[in-house]
Amino acid sequence: MTESTGALVLFSGGQDSATCLAWALDRFEVVETVGFDYGQRHRVELECRDEFRTRVTDLNPAWAARLGPDHMLDLSVLGQVSETALTRDAEISLRADGLPNTFVPGRNLLFFTLAAALASRRQLRHLVGGMCETDYSGYPDCRNDTLKSLEVTLNLGMGSRTVLHTPLMWLDKARTWELADQLGGQQLVELIRIGTHTCYRGEHDQLHSWGFGCAVCPACELRARGYDSFVRALAS
Repeated sequence: MTESTGALVLFSGGQDSATCLAWALDRFEVVETVGFDYGQRHRVELECRDEFRTRVTDLNPAWAARLGPDHMLDLSVLGQVSETALTRDAEISLRADGLPNTFVPGRNLLFFTLAAALASRRQLRHLVGGMCETDYSGYPDCRNDTLKSLEVTLNLGMGSRTVLHTPLMWLDKARTWELADQLGGQQLVELIRIGTHTCYRGEHDQLHSWGFGCAVCPACELRARGYDSFVRALAS
C-alpha cells in the first residue's frame, strides 16, 4: 500500500540512498530525487545516479509510474568551508576528537534543510535519507536523535508537517542488502552492486564481489563486510 502524499529521496548514487529510493518507490505514490554536488572527492557517485534511476524502474512497472523528476543542487560552499578527506585529496585518518576526517560538518543538516525547501515547492511531504547509526563512522549528523531534532526544527521554521524517514537507521550493512533483496529481489541487489558507488576515494575501476571501490577505505570495508554476511546468510 502506498502513501497518498509524495516523497523526496536524498539520492547520492551510493548503496544506502539507492536502497532508500527503492524503499520509497515501494511505499509512496510519487517519488522525486535530489542530489548534492559539494565538490566531493568521490564525485563519481553522482555519475551513477541517472543510469540507476533508469534501470531501477525497469524492475517494476509500478515504480516506473511513480518515479518523478530528479533535482541536482550546487552545494560547493561545503567544500569551501570544510577541510576533510571527502572534500580534499587527503589520507583518511582519525581527528583529534576521535571522529574520522571523512566527516563533513553540517553536511546532512544542510542536505535536509535544502531538501525540505525543495519539497515544499514540489508539494512533497516526506523526505527520505539513508543515514544510519548501526554500521557507520560515528558522524554526529547521522544519528537518530540529531535527525529527529532536525525534523522538529524544520517543521517549526517552515510551518510545515514534513516527515523525515531514515529506513536504514537501525540496519547494519548486511540487513541493508537484505532489505534490497526484499524490495526487488536479486535483480535489485545486482543493480545496487554494479550500479552504485560508495568508495570514499572515488575509485571506480575495479569491480569486486560487493561492487566498485578501493576495497580499503572505511566505506568499502563496511560495504564488503555487509555483502559477505548477506551472501553467507542466503547460502545457509
